[in-house]
Amino acid sequence: MKTISRLISIITPSYNSATFISQTIESVLAQSYQNWEMIIVDDCSSDNSIDIIKNYTKKNSAIKLITLNKNCGVANARNVGLENAKGDYIAFLDSDDLWDKNKLQEQINFMKHNNISLSYTSYIKIDEEGEVIGKVIPPEWVDYKKMLKSNYIACSSAMVKRDILYNQYFPPLKLRQDHAFWLSLLKKGITAYGVNKPLLHYRVRKRSLSSNKAVAAYYQWKLYRNVEKLSIIKSLWYFSFYAYLGVKKYMK
Repeated sequence: MKTISRLISIITPSYNSATFISQTIESVLAQSYQNWEMIIVDDCSSDNSIDIIKNYTKKNSAIKLITLNKNCGVANARNVGLENAKGDYIAFLDSDDLWDKNKLQEQINFMKHNNISLSYTSYIKIDEEGEVIGKVIPPEWVDYKKMLKSNYIACSSAMVKRDILYNQYFPPLKLRQDHAFWLSLLKKGITAYGVNKPLLHYRVRKRSLSSNKAVAAYYQWKLYRNVEKLSIIKSLWYFSFYAYLGVKKYMK
């Protein structure tokens, strides 16, 4: 009996991504699993990234470009991607990250075999020149309470079954919108599981908003209080774990 190959929708938000977007797309084209569509949502770029992306759409109909008329941030771009996705599974890939060639194949096999709705992978950290600067091995599994302590799921490593995404969207936060999105799924009683293989190369940008620790901490607090609606006591409790794990990570 022939195995049905499920369509995977890959959602990539793009904003002034000309420096890295070709490498990102090439890592998708190199996938051993070929039943995918790549939805790139451009958030009003002012560089030539749209021209670069259009060249790929002309060569491969599985790559689709959506251009927005107003810059509304990465959360909105991902939501537009979700609204246009047709796949049974959804994967996320930021415009400066790279996948191992077997990322989709290994991850979807892992999810099917174990009946998993949300999964993630270990990953290699690289700098802006592509040099390896570290490796991250997240926990074997995370549930809602565990996820409140830290965002263990790198967005570009995540894959989710479409049937659990009913009315689930990324909240309009400048930072931590992906953390909030995973929490909204895990709050349903879902447990996410990790593939213990570094199938993602996650690029660390020096001047990114997330690299500013004070700003990141501010948005983490907003996540607890404004999105998750936790009490001050619970917010302080989980924020202490967030701070401790952040310092521990920095000390490595």
